[in-house]
Amino acid sequence: MTTEYSAPAAPAGAPADRIEIGSRIEALMPRALDELAELVAIPSIADERIVDPAECVRAAEWVREAFRAEGIPAELELTPDGTYAVIGHRPAPAGAPTVLLYCHYDVQPILDEHEWLSPPFELTERDGRFYGRGAADCKGNVLAHLTALRALRGDTAADADDAYGVGLILVAEGSEEQGRASLDRYAIANPELFRQADVILIQDAGNAAFGLPTLSVSLRGAVDVIVRIEALEASVHSGQFGGAATDPLAALVSMLATLRDKDGNTTVPGIRADQVWQGLPYGEAEYRTDAGLLEGSQRLGSGTVADHLYARPVITILGIDAPPVVGAVAAVQAKAAAKLNLRVPPGEDPAQMRDALIAHLHAVAPWGVKVETEAGELGYPFSSDTSSPAFKLLEQALTDAYDGVQTVSAGMGGSIPLTTTLAGINPTADIVLLGVPDAESRIHSTNESVHPEEIRRIALGEALFLRRLTASA
Repeated sequence: MTTEYSAPAAPAGAPADRIEIGSRIEALMPRALDELAELVAIPSIADERIVDPAECVRAAEWVREAFRAEGIPAELELTPDGTYAVIGHRPAPAGAPTVLLYCHYDVQPILDEHEWLSPPFELTERDGRFYGRGAADCKGNVLAHLTALRALRGDTAADADDAYGVGLILVAEGSEEQGRASLDRYAIANPELFRQADVILIQDAGNAAFGLPTLSVSLRGAVDVIVRIEALEASVHSGQFGGAATDPLAALVSMLATLRDKDGNTTVPGIRADQVWQGLPYGEAEYRTDAGLLEGSQRLGSGTVADHLYARPVITILGIDAPPVVGAVAAVQAKAAAKLNLRVPPGEDPAQMRDALIAHLHAVAPWGVKVETEAGELGYPFSSDTSSPAFKLLEQALTDAYDGVQTVSAGMGGSIPLTTTLAGINPTADIVLLGVPDAESRIHSTNESVHPEEIRRIALGEALFLRRLTASA
């Protein structure tokens, strides 16, 4: 696709580097959107049950070649789950710092294709936003990194020693959305490269609202738990045996109902759920709009929205194995299962919470049903050092990129397991989180979208940060 693009002029009195680099990025935006269309067109879902793994390899190769063209000698590195991470390293000039740029190229499944207003793997513009799976999470961030680097070096050759002024490490993950912690295991087994970073930019967060530059300062950890229920040798006729036969599906429903009280608060013994968020609030009306709550739907939980999203644990039922309504037969099911997602706030231990959840599921199982549980990888919570020089420098760079709109710090209810892994490998590095999604992006949902202005401004903020980091070294 060929994209027309124009951005507002820099405000009067803007810093000189904001004007210089900003004009370059504006000129680069049509290319960025065309390349975003190319990348979105690759259905890089890291689940071989849904998409041929060759599609993820194709996306990895696209990312590798794009960064190679900008002077970063990237390679495909096989990670423990069989997916490829794109890893590149451009050594720093003498005395200059090294910055690690993180993103991921894999995407969530598309869910119900019929609910998409345009093809999910065809970047489509509507009312100023660009729709497509991965447009915001996280392929838009891939293009923000690329655009920042292109603007930073300007007309300087990509292979010139002084092209960027800093050392660069590229890490583009290939299975982040699957929650397998595969890159984490790769990093632990290969820590030398990651220890060279002075600053780590995790571009997989987003802005609290469109046009509001936001640095995410906390992440919840996460762990998935699958619970399986069995009680019968085989499914039996509901008329002949129902009412007396032990019902695994009914047992599962009763167990899941104990995870919350009538107001929606988490009620699992051993899991504290009364924490209070002290940072940027999240308005009730704003949340209802952002989340798409239907009229009459009650917002769950007795605390504030921010309490529940950033400071408290939550257990979400991700899926249930049971016959679908269409085609269901008159039978008592022999077995049933559910997949649960436990989000763990900063300050809490995910292993302890996982164990408490599993113990609770066994304790509340009725009627002598057989219960088996399976836990996934532990993802630990994270809190940023908001007093670090790098944090303050990026904070100001984003404010300048957003034409004076003050950068805010906010919580993030999601999880990025690699963040805590890198903090453990390299405890002296400054880690900051940002990204191109905003509250309207609907990441992980249908009709995911990104606004090109957020790509432009995040790229500009990143480029200003790198330029100023060089000057401050």
